[in-house]
Amino acid sequence: MALTVKPKSLFLLHLAISFQIFLITSKSTDAAPVPAPWPPQFHAILFMNNSGTLQKVDLWYDWPNGRNFNIIQNQLGKLTYDLEWDNGTSYIYTLDANKECRVLHFPVGILRPSWLDGAEYLGQKYVDKFLCNVWTKVDFIWYYEDVVTKRPVHWVFYTGYTADVITFEVGAVLEDPKWQAPVYCFGNEGEERPLLNSVVTDSSSGKLIREVFSTF
Repeated sequence: MALTVKPKSLFLLHLAISFQIFLITSKSTDAAPVPAPWPPQFHAILFMNNSGTLQKVDLWYDWPNGRNFNIIQNQLGKLTYDLEWDNGTSYIYTLDANKECRVLHFPVGILRPSWLDGAEYLGQKYVDKFLCNVWTKVDFIWYYEDVVTKRPVHWVFYTGYTADVITFEVGAVLEDPKWQAPVYCFGNEGEERPLLNSVVTDSSSGKLIREVFSTF
């Protein structure tokens, strides 16, 4: 006996299949976006605000060579160099006549390009006139990335310390000789020369990130 299917039954079957396809497609397209990994090498200019203390930071990130450099101009103040290596060593120094230097050691190296993996997506928000996707990482940093270009725009630390990205040059690399800490950082002229505590404590966002991530 031949099986006959009524047109109405075919319509309902087609409707059910279409609905299942819609659900599958919706689940795949509604997945929360993830932050773009940092480029292996880049140069960025940041304006930092730490409770009213303003800084301009030249950030040179060089993951292939295991190094990160923050050149920090404090508003109407000291020009400080914060040189970080992937072995956990940081040199914070000046190049003026005072020859100040402090050597710090951390149990973690520089940030990896994928350091934002696992961040919690919070949605979209306008900041600095850019529409951004926003994530938070372990309630320590809130990170804003341009929806269109995927470039970082802004981030906020749990302390209220903020960064606004002014320029972002992918692939830019600082010349090798400029990555050398001065000789007085290595004790060649007697005892280590400490920096003022305020300079060491507030030197860079990279130092703050390394301090927190070293506890995990």
